Amino acid sequence: MVRRPVAWVTAIVLFAEAIGIALVNWFMGIVVDRQDMSLAGLDSDVMSTSSKVAGLLFGLYFALCGVVALRVALRDRAPAGVGRILLFSAAVVHALLGAFTVGLVGWGAFASMMVVLGLIVLIFMTYDRREGAVSDAGPDDAKPDGGATGGAAADGGTANGGNGGTPVIPPPAPSAS
Repeated sequence: MVRRPVAWVTAIVLFAEAIGIALVNWFMGIVVDRQDMSLAGLDSDVMSTSSKVAGLLFGLYFALCGVVALRVALRDRAPAGVGRILLFSAAVVHALLGAFTVGLVGWGAFASMMVVLGLIVLIFMTYDRREGAVSDAGPDDAKPDGGATGGAAADGGTANGGNGGTPVIPPPAPSAS
């Protein structure tokens, strides 16, 4: 099975990316602080502090996404709720970062963003929710009437192809007026 190793690799990559983003932004904050220059009249201390805070926030965001991927790997179940939303948002962020980095940094950075995007999408593809729902359902759960014999129809469940459900009534024909 490929599901667990993909989730493990994704978690490791997201943790490494969290550390890398935090360190790069921290380094940029130190560089701006030591140069003591302003950009369009902004105070260099404000730029330095905002770079460091942004690095920590993005690092925490990617670390949280890594925790979700790690949880998927440990439980061998699809992400749900907030975890699913976090991984989906991380996929969107990596797609946007890939689009920006191809022009600013180069094709290598673009390729690395697309690899991470592919890993996140692969988690969603390998942990298909419908697969788990079908395998957990027993043979009686698959029947619409809960597995009861005879069905709901008076003739033994044959009114709707034998499944015992409510017959399908076609919509009315359109009028000529």
